[in-house]
Amino acid sequence: MAELHDLTALEQAARIRSGELSPVELTEHYLARIERLDDTLGAFLTRTPELAREQAARAEAEATAARREDRALPPLHGVPVPVKDLTRVAGVRCTMGSAALADHVPDTDDHVVTALRRAGTVMLGKTNTPEFGLPCYTENRLAPPARTPWDPERSAGGSSGGAAAAVAGGLAPVAHASDGGGSIRIPASSCGLYGIKPSRGRISGGPLLHDVTGLSTSGPLARTVADAAALLDAMAGTRPGDPYTAPPLPPGETFADQARRDPGRLRIGVLTQAPLPDTAVHPDCRAAVAKTVALLGELGHHTEELTLPADDEILHAFTRVWSVMAANRPVPPGGEELLMPLSRHLRARGREVSGTAFAGALYAFRRLAQTLTDDLLSPGTGYDVILSPTLAAPPAPVGGLRNDADPQAEFAAVGRFTPFTAFYNATGQPAVSVPLHWNEQGLPIGVMLGGRYGDEATLIALSAQLEAARPWAHRKPPVW
Repeated sequence: MAELHDLTALEQAARIRSGELSPVELTEHYLARIERLDDTLGAFLTRTPELAREQAARAEAEATAARREDRALPPLHGVPVPVKDLTRVAGVRCTMGSAALADHVPDTDDHVVTALRRAGTVMLGKTNTPEFGLPCYTENRLAPPARTPWDPERSAGGSSGGAAAAVAGGLAPVAHASDGGGSIRIPASSCGLYGIKPSRGRISGGPLLHDVTGLSTSGPLARTVADAAALLDAMAGTRPGDPYTAPPLPPGETFADQARRDPGRLRIGVLTQAPLPDTAVHPDCRAAVAKTVALLGELGHHTEELTLPADDEILHAFTRVWSVMAANRPVPPGGEELLMPLSRHLRARGREVSGTAFAGALYAFRRLAQTLTDDLLSPGTGYDVILSPTLAAPPAPVGGLRNDADPQAEFAAVGRFTPFTAFYNATGQPAVSVPLHWNEQGLPIGVMLGGRYGDEATLIALSAQLEAARPWAHRKPPVW
């Protein structure tokens, strides 16, 4: 008999609407699993059981009233959704993964949290993240490392590693995450999950730390495409003052609708060579792409090889912008010495970037986006989707990428591990990691689909078609 955490988020929500399941019961189930398994997985930086119980009780009362009055509830009403600890929740500790902010408690919700509250979700806690979300692993000085439940000796990835460990380990049905250089897709690949990095401007980043570079966005991590699409619906929306706004779906449509439609026959470019010099791609990652190409052919899609010239201009531009973003993270007086070596290294580099160099890096991002739009993804003549590995290697061992003695070498290693993901942060395009493959060691190997700006709909529809052809949600990790 299936346990509650075996159900998808949408299945849980349906049972809540019918009265078959109480949000209070569901929340207690997950709180008990967190108590039992989180020391192994390192998913949470801050647990909020009392807040979760209060929100669950309100959700139960609202569900009871809605049944009595025969009115609809939001699709994820009563479902637990933890929030990544780079995001502010009023009255809850927000450390950003840094010992320098260990006692920081904001008094304002970020807009995406306001949206999750409006959707009737329940917050179990704040998920683990590396300091300021800077590296692609989740290790810090506040909590144990986030580990993939497929092999706890290996990292869950980052920077949304805690969110991914929570969902993949059955500590939450879905999770809020964020992505500035791959931070949703990297842990999705490492943990066998589906993750969506939405288009720039799809989800508000306000009100306090708008990312004017356009690199970062919130997004969903889930076990199924439909769950992720429903969570994207819950989080999507812009506010006055947002620096970017993505084109909306047609009136009356939702992202959840896209998971139920036929994508049609698509033209898909296949990229297996990393667009960075001197970067090798592991055979397991190449094999995952090859198997996906075969499956796409079976489904009637047209695929063809795509090569991009190896060019380090975007890498240099990304490094400049990433360093400036690191330098702008809020560190209280006297807190600099508490920071991780990589954070101190990037902050020092960021302070050396001139205004003209920073602007030049942003212009490089725009040139790349325009080139893709004109040459590769032009409607009618270009590709509809680009397929690539998500990562250049299988999940890394815990500590395998971290190098406190030489943070410059660490940052270079991080780039070699993630040569495909930051591409879409620079351009603002949507991209998803799809968990279609596991290697001989039983480790998940994700593949990435990238699409036109504003066209998450095609990526979701294609992902759902792939999921129907090769289901993955039934696969359970050793830690479950």
